[in-house]
Amino acid sequence: QVRLVESGGGLVQAGGSLRLSCVFSRSISVIAIMGWYRQAPGKQRELVAAITGAGSTNYADSVKGRFTIARDIAKNTVYLQMNGLKPENTAVYYCNTAWLGNNIWGQGTQVTVSS
Repeated sequence: QVRLVESGGGLVQAGGSLRLSCVFSRSISVIAIMGWYRQAPGKQRELVAAITGAGSTNYADSVKGRFTIARDIAKNTVYLQMNGLKPENTAVYYCNTAWLGNNIWGQGTQVTVSS
């Protein structure tokens, strides 16, 4: 079964850090792009960060300088290091990629930032 499994969410105080992990059930070495999205209550899902097969990255303006996306090809894992967390970063964070023409989503991991 092709799937993405996220972990690492939790409750943290404002200014704190979390590292999210996303494990893919296939090799990520052939993946064109993987991304982290988030969805806050009552809001649309939005792109937070993405990394291409060549290792290029891009970020939402709101997280630039605080969040870092990285990957470990040997572990088929993509990470999202989140520093300087703010209450407005509270959301369910999802991992996403495409595999053989199918859009693959993980189940999500909850991140809650208290003020």
